Amino acid sequence: MGELSGRKKGKLRWSKLYSFSCLRPSISDPSPVQKLFGQPGFSRVVFCNESQLHKIKPYKYPNNYISTTKYNFVTFLPKALFEQFRRVANLYFLLAAALSITSLAPFNPVSLIAPLVFVVGISMLKEAVEDWHRFLQDLNVNSRNVKAHTGNGTFINKQWQSLCVGDVIKVHKNEYFPSDLLLLSSSYEDGLCYVETMNLDGETNLKAKRCLEATLGLDEEPELKNFTATIRCEDPNPSLYTFVGNLEFDNKSYPLSPAQVLLRDSKLRNTDYIYGVVIFSGPDTKVVRNSTISPSKRSQIERKMDHVIYLLFSMLVLISLVTAMGCALVVKSDMVNWWYLRLQEGDPFFSPSKPFVSGFLQFIRALILYGYLIPISLYVSIELVKVLQATLINKDIEMYDEVTCKSVEARTSNLNEELGQVEMILSDKTGTLTCNQMEFRKCSIAGISYGGDVNEVDLAASKRINADMERYQFSFARSDSITESFEMLEFSVADISIQKAALGGKEDIDNLLTGNSRISHAGKESVIKGFNFKDDRLTGKSWIWTSNSYDMTMFFRVMALCHTGIPIEEDQTGKLKYEAESPEEVAFLIASQEFGFKFLRRTQSVMVLKELDPSSGFEVEREYKLLNLLEFSSSRKRMSVIVSNDDGQIFLLCKGADSIILDRLDDHGRSYQQATSSHLSDYAEDGLRTLVFAYRKLEVAEYENWNSIFTRAKTTVGPKRDELLESASEMIEKDLILLGAAAVEDKLQKGVPECIDKLAQAGLKFWLLTGDKKETAVNIGFACSLLGHNMRQFHLSLSKEVENSNQVQAMKDDILHQIESFSLAMSEERSKNAPFALIVDGKALEIALRSDVKNHFFCLAVNCISVICCRVSPKQKALITRSVKAYTGRITLAIGDGANDVGMIQEADIGVGISGMEGMQAVMASDFSLPQFHFLERLLLVHGHWCYKRISKMVKLYFH
Repeated sequence: MGELSGRKKGKLRWSKLYSFSCLRPSISDPSPVQKLFGQPGFSRVVFCNESQLHKIKPYKYPNNYISTTKYNFVTFLPKALFEQFRRVANLYFLLAAALSITSLAPFNPVSLIAPLVFVVGISMLKEAVEDWHRFLQDLNVNSRNVKAHTGNGTFINKQWQSLCVGDVIKVHKNEYFPSDLLLLSSSYEDGLCYVETMNLDGETNLKAKRCLEATLGLDEEPELKNFTATIRCEDPNPSLYTFVGNLEFDNKSYPLSPAQVLLRDSKLRNTDYIYGVVIFSGPDTKVVRNSTISPSKRSQIERKMDHVIYLLFSMLVLISLVTAMGCALVVKSDMVNWWYLRLQEGDPFFSPSKPFVSGFLQFIRALILYGYLIPISLYVSIELVKVLQATLINKDIEMYDEVTCKSVEARTSNLNEELGQVEMILSDKTGTLTCNQMEFRKCSIAGISYGGDVNEVDLAASKRINADMERYQFSFARSDSITESFEMLEFSVADISIQKAALGGKEDIDNLLTGNSRISHAGKESVIKGFNFKDDRLTGKSWIWTSNSYDMTMFFRVMALCHTGIPIEEDQTGKLKYEAESPEEVAFLIASQEFGFKFLRRTQSVMVLKELDPSSGFEVEREYKLLNLLEFSSSRKRMSVIVSNDDGQIFLLCKGADSIILDRLDDHGRSYQQATSSHLSDYAEDGLRTLVFAYRKLEVAEYENWNSIFTRAKTTVGPKRDELLESASEMIEKDLILLGAAAVEDKLQKGVPECIDKLAQAGLKFWLLTGDKKETAVNIGFACSLLGHNMRQFHLSLSKEVENSNQVQAMKDDILHQIESFSLAMSEERSKNAPFALIVDGKALEIALRSDVKNHFFCLAVNCISVICCRVSPKQKALITRSVKAYTGRITLAIGDGANDVGMIQEADIGVGISGMEGMQAVMASDFSLPQFHFLERLLLVHGHWCYKRISKMVKLYFH
């Protein structure tokens, strides 16, 4: 879904995005805002609390019954038979069975029909059992109960399948939403609620939803007795992140946005209850519109079996043809003279007067008689063997993860032998190679870097220069003499950052002497989950005595206020735990709490902090009025909040990617840009994920003028709404003052480097597809053994001059020139047997995947042992997988853990899902699921090898 948000909305064809509803009546409304209603794509009309009006046309909508089965009682027989007779062997035996009924058959027709019925019946029975399980799952879901309004102010239990559009329902905490709902009110006074969308997009992090202020009062059952309203909105469509519509209530019209829509299969969390009205039901819901049938995947052995059967059938035809020709010649020339065998008159099989007819009939007989040359039971035997192989995979105790209590699961049994033939692996990074559990590690505030421990990337860096990393803790007082300080210091010469500090200026030396190195406090485990930061200059309130305490205060405020998180509970030490839309935000909230800025609670309009006051040194509780929230998206790559404090001062607090924020700084706000950029580079080399923090103070008049523009953009209905919102955001997110940057670490999963190393030794080539920046991806590559010091690296990226020119042809020429030079260097060094690695930047990859450059790019890439693609979108992941599979013709395996990996998993010959932190979206689309990445080694090199060897031997024995 991420790629939808990344596109320019103006280029979307709304007639394709939404269903065509020209048969529905148009809704006339003179308001310009409402002009889109009644047109194709915007004709949905919902009468709230009056579901009886949706039982007659043109407002009759489907009920809430959901079916995920492939067949029903009527369609099972024809559909299942069609699936079975798509197999070549079954089609042949159907023909033979039909001929055996005639007088041409040389033996009893039962001997042909019975095996065919048995073989096809077993396969159909397997299909029926699998579909019956789907039916039982549907029955369980459709029979769930929910509180529904009966029309007299009381709520009764009603089955999901009985819900209709317009019904008002009440959903309690930890319950799933039965359909797509408009949020009317919640247990919170400001109408806020939190939902978990794991079943939709794979994300386990919470999303905040807010109702309209006009419906805030509908928070008790009796108050809904006389509630009526009309919703005019978009038609059913698959877009999870968009919603366009208006609510007409009390003779007023209120604009609706995705923040008021609760989607089916989302779960209500951290909220006691909500009231909502059904907008889309059953097959019209967005989750059903997004459901796709998994592509049918066939193994190479099955394809080869088809070719072998074609060959056997050709041999059968040839043998039958020779038999028929011989019969015709004998009947015509010799048989009439045989005194011991009298020919019966009228026998068409032996008619000397019609030798061609006799030959043809004998040809048909021979086809039936020699038909057992093709083994009819082969497919059933293979299916039984594959089911047993899948059972062995599922029950392998060496692939059981004790931490998650999960084991490897073969979700389909028809690709077992393909595991042993994989040659290309395409992998996601976050959550697949890494744990997707962020820890706050380092930060740069006002041009000074703080914190730093040894991590896997540091160890890999030390190995690259063949040095052993020794871990020491730096604890000494600052000395006036640099020479004396270095005598006190025991440090590892392998650490590059210390060398830079030793050779650098006073700031670097100060950082080194105060313990701010990449190996300070090394070897210690993080005591606080999500916070692995050691630097006495920030912890313990010591920062309030520094000269730049104002910048530090603003930095911590941005960290504590610019987010979507909520506190959920308090532990025994008085520290709060948090949930947010991303694990980075959780790490930032934990860090801000440790630095003295505890985020206490939030409502729709207020955020409360318990913050450390630098002037007094005491913690004080302050309220900040939340004026606007400019949400993060993959296209914006930033998030902002506009808040006002008790004094009425208005601040815009912003965090985002360095490439975005640094371009929006004011000339007077770049004081720390050079130092911060240097620290960002260092953090990226350490494999850390970074965000830049900035702020801006707004004048009241300026804010009010902008807010009116932003409000108009929010109330706009139609395809230009997102474009107007983006334009309004650009107006305010400028002239920022840089505060610094924060860095979090996503740790590698257990056993990942060893697993990748073993797979590389087995001859498998590895593609890493990640959305991170190049520096981070390269260092993660070294940490997980994708890259080695003996590899020749080729970095494919656009030069700044070409990139700034925005001329597509110039970009193509630049990429083609680089590819040509890399290919030349590769051919020159190939004789030295040195392995090659290709690292591709995001914009270069976009150009390289164009049709006229793609072949040159893949010609270079497939000759490399490792390929790392950076800044890759979900759509590009699927495109790369499809292109690699088509260009190389080799068996490809794609592995990922999130919803953004689904396209890649479905495109590959074998899809593997990690059942980790990002929900079950990838697992549901996969052929095999793993609890940890390192189980891939045993799955491919042991079970894959066994399955292929056993199936191959069995097929050969059958044909022999």
